[in-house]
Amino acid sequence: MKSLQKGTPLKEPTREKRIFIATLTGSVVNLLLTAGKIVAGVVGQSGAMMADGLHSLSDLISDFIVLALVRVSSRKEDAHHHYGHGKYETLAALCIGVLLLLVSIELLSSGGMQIYKVMSGEPLAPPSMIALWAALASIASKEVLYQYTAMVGRKVKSNAVIANAWHHRTDALSSVCSAVGIGCAILFGGFWTILDPVACCGISLFILYIAFQMTVPSLKELLEVSLPAETEQQIIRIAREVKGVEDIHALKTRRNGPSIIIDAHIVVAPTITIVEGHDIASCVERRLKEELGPEVQVGIHIEPYINAE
Repeated sequence: MKSLQKGTPLKEPTREKRIFIATLTGSVVNLLLTAGKIVAGVVGQSGAMMADGLHSLSDLISDFIVLALVRVSSRKEDAHHHYGHGKYETLAALCIGVLLLLVSIELLSSGGMQIYKVMSGEPLAPPSMIALWAALASIASKEVLYQYTAMVGRKVKSNAVIANAWHHRTDALSSVCSAVGIGCAILFGGFWTILDPVACCGISLFILYIAFQMTVPSLKELLEVSLPAETEQQIIRIAREVKGVEDIHALKTRRNGPSIIIDAHIVVAPTITIVEGHDIASCVERRLKEELGPEVQVGIHIEPYINAE
């Protein structure tokens, strides 16, 4: 094995490798938390902790979704995918959002049933301290995991990884609800054991909100919704600043996972050569990639400028 020479820079990990390491780290933590929370929920007789455990289980499943689909999305263009495989990453984010939606509905249903039983006079056993300790451990570990995963997601510009990071954050915040509900139920007892299922319902509503926050943008991308108006205005500005571009029109934009796809017509002087027109189009493409990122895919059609006068 060759040793690194002095001054030789270490090779930067690839985008796919960064995503793989971050997601694998999360999956290991989620596996431990899922097992610990479910055991603590059963032993500690806490519906809120059981709900928290199911949330961690959904985190673990989302990790596997990201590992599978983001690996596919990193593939280059081929004969069947001329724009690459970026939409697989969008599909991963959508799957995570739908998974969160299903989990929130299940938790809301189970928590609501327990609240109804308490309100009807049926006694509810107070949770034990093991459930509270499990909630506190979850808060600390999942917040650290959120910060790390979100940092990686922003660095590699991956919506799926950022969505997965928010899945970790929702788990941390749901554990806060669990800790408050479980702690109050233990402290006050009696009728106040209702705070445990109330915390369960609070967790479910928060998860429901995050699920919509993830699902809507992913659906828009899969349905080929255009980029925001301010981004399209930025594209027009960049193109018009290139020397030789008289105008730009017929702009079409959309996202493709981590990349942006831009199609546009630029108007040039009718007296220039084909080579000069090609150079202008290449300059527009280069400037767009400089400002919007190297992963941008640009298709430019050249049209001659015709003065109506």
